[in-house]
Amino acid sequence: MKLLEDRIMKDGLALSETILKVDSFINHQVDLTLMQEIGKVFASIYKDKGITRVFTIESSGIAPAAFTALELGVPMVILKKQTSKILVGDVYQTNITSFTKGTNYELTLSAKYISAGDKILVIDDFLANGEAASGAAKLVEMGGGSVVGIGILIEKSFQKGRKRLQDAGYQVTSLARIAKLSRGKVELTEADV
Repeated sequence: MKLLEDRIMKDGLALSETILKVDSFINHQVDLTLMQEIGKVFASIYKDKGITRVFTIESSGIAPAAFTALELGVPMVILKKQTSKILVGDVYQTNITSFTKGTNYELTLSAKYISAGDKILVIDDFLANGEAASGAAKLVEMGGGSVVGIGILIEKSFQKGRKRLQDAGYQVTSLARIAKLSRGKVELTEADV
């Protein structure tokens, strides 16, 4: 997606060979116009797949997932990284290791927001090793749903995430793909859109 690629090249900052900082338009300050366009693109790709809900992991995936769900006319469900006192009743959980933060967390989905037969589109901001998206897919399947697709804003194509997800049978759509990062330098490769 040229609009996203252009924004990465203009405002993205490569901090190392593995970390791209996009806090000025995706995950701290959010460019809602860009997110709206991203939602339209994902919705156009998956519009004929019978999507019943859009899932994302808190917090950076919320904006693009919300616009995608709005375009598709379905609910958006936020998978929680931390349990809380108000998250009661039946839940599905799986342990995730965050690539960026280097920490583990328990990804949680309330059972009341997934039904047998649900067709889920998972939206996430980054794809590195596929840990978060795999965890989200696991929760969907634990709840009796199926993952129709995984939409990624920015894929680090030099890491193993895409292969891991595709080997597990998931359709992956990345709007921007990074071929290589080095301090202060971003190299893009051909994206899916």
